[in-house]
Amino acid sequence: MATLNEQHLKHFIEQALKEDVGDGDHTSLACIPAADMCEGYLLVKDVGNICGIEIAKKVFEHVDPNYKMDVLIQEGADVKEGDEVFHVSCNTRAFLKAERLVLNTMQRLSGITTLSHRFAAEVEDLPVTILDTRKTTPLLRFLEKYAVEIGGCSNYRVGLYDWIMIKDNHIDESGGVGKAISRVLKYLEDTGRKLNITVEVRNFVELHEVLERGGITRIMFDNFEIPLLKEGVATVNKRFETEASGGIILQNVRDYAEAGVDFISVGALTHSAQSLDLSLKVR
Repeated sequence: MATLNEQHLKHFIEQALKEDVGDGDHTSLACIPAADMCEGYLLVKDVGNICGIEIAKKVFEHVDPNYKMDVLIQEGADVKEGDEVFHVSCNTRAFLKAERLVLNTMQRLSGITTLSHRFAAEVEDLPVTILDTRKTTPLLRFLEKYAVEIGGCSNYRVGLYDWIMIKDNHIDESGGVGKAISRVLKYLEDTGRKLNITVEVRNFVELHEVLERGGITRIMFDNFEIPLLKEGVATVNKRFETEASGGIILQNVRDYAEAGVDFISVGALTHSAQSLDLSLKVR
């Protein structure tokens, strides 16, 4: 099960509330008695998969440590219009302070989870793993990658620091893919770091150069048409992991998977997901 970094989440909630509340929710301070309590519920107004319940718990706990929540639908589950995901009781001012943060976050993450679930379902019977990318909202990557996992897909590298990825710009600036790999291997040896290495190839000339040089973890075929991708996978012949990337959408992901790659990276999981329509209501 996907997990969230508690420290990152705490910082996110504090900064998000600071941005929204500023020096006070003056409308609620004016209208709502300080001791007033309310009961609310999260209403689904769409069809998809829900995500962010654990985040909602932390938000309500932050604004009212005495809050109570009854979760009716579990994280990642299918939801439809009219479903109630959870019931919550807490101080009314606290509820109104938390409302927009909970909704904005859950709508965004549920959209990513819904799209990830659909991608995973397209290839569930095939031996391939769907990966996300670094095409995430700055500072929200940890949440968006959590939503991808809840939807049944997998996380690739977290950032620039935990996986070597030699892409076209690195190759061109190094004077070729073989030279780029050699520089990376020397860097890892010099620094004592142990990192996986993905190399992007744009054609069969680069592919054969990578196979000759070796020393890497995975070969990523960038924007290869399906027939060429199949040929490339056959050429690699399991010597290294294989990955397809570029232009992959829900409508063609199965075709790419059937080409025989081990992994398919899909930037659309995070950059093209449509938010799920949700609402927080007071009874």
